[in-house]
Amino acid sequence: MVETSDIRVVRCGGSKVNLTPPIISSDSRYPFVLCTSGDLVKVYSTRTEEWLHSLQGHTNQVTGITLNPANHLQVYSCSVDGTVKLWDFIDGILIKTFVIGCPLFAIYVLSVIVLSECFQLVSVHLPKSAEQEVEAKEMSAVSSHISKNPSCTAFGRGGEYIAFARHLQLNVYFFRKQKTYSFSLKATDKKGAKNAFTCIACHPTDDCIATGHEDGKIRLWRNFIHKKEYTYSTQHWHHNAVNTLCFTPEGTHLLSGGIESVLVQWQYGAGNRKEFLPRLGGSILHISASSDGQLFCTSHSDNKITVIESSFKVCGVIQGLVKDAVLTDLMIDPRSKALVLNGKPGHLQFYSLLRDKHLYNLDIVQQEYIYEAGLDQFEVVKAAFDIKGSWLATVEERGKKSSDLEFFLKLWAFDERTQSFVLNTTITAAHTDRIISMCFSSSEETTMLVTAAEDSQFKAWCQGADADTQQDQNFWSCDFVGSYHKLNPTNCSFSADSSLLAVSFQEVITIWSPDTWEMLTTLCQPPGVIRDLCFGRLSCSKYLLGTTTKNLLCCWNLLTCELEWSTSVDVSKLQPDPFSENVAAFSYQSKHTDLFVFKPSEPRPLFTNKNVCSEKVHRAVFVPREEPLNSCDESTQWLNRSQLYFLTQNMDLLTFSTATEEDRMLSSSKQLVIDDSVAVTPFYLLLGKHRQQQQKLNTQSHPVSDKPQQTQGSVTIKELLHTPAHVLPAASVLCSMFVNSFLISNTGVQQDPLRYFVHIRLKSNGFSYSVMHLLSISLKFLNSFI
Repeated sequence: MVETSDIRVVRCGGSKVNLTPPIISSDSRYPFVLCTSGDLVKVYSTRTEEWLHSLQGHTNQVTGITLNPANHLQVYSCSVDGTVKLWDFIDGILIKTFVIGCPLFAIYVLSVIVLSECFQLVSVHLPKSAEQEVEAKEMSAVSSHISKNPSCTAFGRGGEYIAFARHLQLNVYFFRKQKTYSFSLKATDKKGAKNAFTCIACHPTDDCIATGHEDGKIRLWRNFIHKKEYTYSTQHWHHNAVNTLCFTPEGTHLLSGGIESVLVQWQYGAGNRKEFLPRLGGSILHISASSDGQLFCTSHSDNKITVIESSFKVCGVIQGLVKDAVLTDLMIDPRSKALVLNGKPGHLQFYSLLRDKHLYNLDIVQQEYIYEAGLDQFEVVKAAFDIKGSWLATVEERGKKSSDLEFFLKLWAFDERTQSFVLNTTITAAHTDRIISMCFSSSEETTMLVTAAEDSQFKAWCQGADADTQQDQNFWSCDFVGSYHKLNPTNCSFSADSSLLAVSFQEVITIWSPDTWEMLTTLCQPPGVIRDLCFGRLSCSKYLLGTTTKNLLCCWNLLTCELEWSTSVDVSKLQPDPFSENVAAFSYQSKHTDLFVFKPSEPRPLFTNKNVCSEKVHRAVFVPREEPLNSCDESTQWLNRSQLYFLTQNMDLLTFSTATEEDRMLSSSKQLVIDDSVAVTPFYLLLGKHRQQQQKLNTQSHPVSDKPQQTQGSVTIKELLHTPAHVLPAASVLCSMFVNSFLISNTGVQQDPLRYFVHIRLKSNGFSYSVMHLLSISLKFLNSFI
């Protein structure tokens, strides 16, 4: 058993981006959206919706971000790790770290932070210091009656007072007077509506506080400076709780959102005049506005951020990995190598783990989803790909009780023209009871699907043949129906070469031949119902593995039909690696999950990792690497060909990373890489050929040891190339710096000015406008050499 610290568990792409309200940068020409994502702060472009870079430095969940009032190019972030960090979010540079010393759950302007355990609201003084890491010890308590929901706290009138609500009580604390005024509501009104507070927003210029409530009402509080003379007016549109409120910077409108997924814009001071932007996706959790009021941001329960113009037009969508209700297994699309799992209701989502980007949704149910609690609607519960990625099988169902159960089995064919899956066959009565397992054959020659259901049967489905012509058709039909002593099947699995099919019936495993549909043998299982079932791969293909509800992991030798070995371990997920002989087993015990990686031929684990996470692991998948690792260490060899991803009960997507892999990624990120796949343009043909010819001449005329020393301009150009094109200054600002880089050094060795044009063009297509502008200036400069 090998345990090493070279492999560590890391958060990968797909963390929640809707945990806290997103913020929009102050630059109206090139605005950015910043949002928290696990222990990172991600920066997106509102123009292209692309992820630009991440602010990495926290060691735990980031719980809040806010722009620095003194510098609009900087942002503060707080985390459960007990630190506040100041960033330059344009360049992704950490400027300073303030150590608070206790978990932080929200941060507001004026350095007011919500702290943990009893959720106190305190004011923290951030000292000025030249050091990068500073301890912030000066703290003063504002209130201990604070809600754990950060949306229930807001500042008003430029920081003159702070309003915070908890349950049925609204509190307003005035900093100058150092007094707190409290206002209470009854639990229900005369009509039985619930009055509990759910969110707060303060008007930027007037003494007005807007509060949202569980019954969908919005109250506007005034005259709260005088405790006995306060008044409030009520506005009502939402039929359920108001999740978030936000005033526009000018204070002319109030924005609200809730479970209806409709953004409501109320005109301030005009009664119930309002506008609507419907069908935004999941429930609206947070609303943010840019400092100039030109852009709004809404974050949704389906892990999505929507960018909206002030004219109420959607101009961008930043979609994260949806993980709220994962009913399918984690799958890898053989074609795109994307992670596939449940997405928004009734859909499968395709997500690129390499780029950390949502690719597209595939509508399986093909019905409009109604966001209403308690409605019984269709959900995708099973999905599977064939080995080539040409076919996709899905099962959708609704009805919690067997008497109300309704489900469909669908087969989807990949369309080369649209590069997506198209519905091919819908089977309305595949079984008489719920389908609990299905799998495709592993053979590339023939495609077969096997489904097992609670009606005591398993069925094999193949592409049908016309009765007259005997030619294969596109539709699918049932080829075989199997059962065993009227027992309910629990799982099914094909061998690596599809020559065997294993179907477990309660405590018995049956082995079938798909060619003749003859039951070859049965394997008597020690006490316990079979949960997971899988064959070995490559050199271990003669073994069959199974886990039981009696906490046993067993391995059979299919050549002798005998039990090879067994061990007592509570395996919550058994995941074979299709690219090697390795098998990963997650075991939950003593309030934490352990990982064991082993080969079926040897009961001794190759690798073990204690306390991988504190929750159970029910979903896992091996993802093939684009470039295999060359690790010779026994403890890391199992990660050479593929990488293991797993999903916890808290919907955290985690993976394993080696120290060598992290060092390689860090070094590659610091190097300038020119992509050869960039389109060949006339500009490239003009300068690229000249550069290649010049390089040949330089190689022949100058030995390697006589390379000229780079001028100071080369450093300038290097910084220029490392900066994203869309955040660069205007071309007029760069002209003098760019032309000065062509000057001849004191050593008398002339630099090649044309090579910079090739690098810049290859760096980004978006920079071409600046390059072409500079080209006319530079060509005049080059004429002086002729």
